[in-house]
Amino acid sequence: MKRVLLAEDDPNLGMLLQDYLQLKGKFEVVLCRDGEEAFRAFTKEHFDICILDVMMPKKDGFTLGKEIRRINPSIPIIFATAKAMIEDKSEAYNLGGDDYITKPFRIEELLLRVNALLKRVSEHGESNSADLPSKFEIGNYKFDYTAQLIFHGDTQQKVSTKEAELLRLLCLKKNQVLTREEALLSIWHDDNYFNGRSMDVFLSKLRKYLKEDPKVEIINVHGKGYKLLVN
Repeated sequence: MKRVLLAEDDPNLGMLLQDYLQLKGKFEVVLCRDGEEAFRAFTKEHFDICILDVMMPKKDGFTLGKEIRRINPSIPIIFATAKAMIEDKSEAYNLGGDDYITKPFRIEELLLRVNALLKRVSEHGESNSADLPSKFEIGNYKFDYTAQLIFHGDTQQKVSTKEAELLRLLCLKKNQVLTREEALLSIWHDDNYFNGRSMDVFLSKLRKYLKEDPKVEIINVHGKGYKLLVN
């Protein structure tokens, strides 16, 4: 049974979401009323996915998500908030969030998003990609897709699931154009505007991870997509 960390300070909404996810999703759901309580729970127990309300007392959802990411860079995180500004969505993805849902939302939609994220994580490195290589050399870097690690000398950088998926697509088409549509449909299964903005955030992170080798560069190809250049 998959375990969900649900951080929601509204008691009525929190109990409604907990009951629905447990009944319909067959998940074990741990409900926390504020960010500090949720962080304590995360450090003591195992979870498969986190659903974090942004506006919470004691510790807000963005701060909580950032702290969770430091401990586990790959666990799926969904931010839930009444804020609908693009700046807030960008902040969510900048912090490593995998999805963002705006209140009010239908509980059925939340369950669909949870299942979709867990499905992608479970498929990571399994038979549907078994014939593709999982280890790559990128200039002075080595990238292990399955372990979600980038190695450079004596250092290593853990990357999130989406970062690993995006970097592997770039590696598979090294020095060739990876179209924006191909990347979005392969990883997000939808090439809408907000997924595109999310991908831009992950590309920026990958550029930072690879910045120590001047021979490696991820460039934008105007009107087409991206290219991983290795000279």
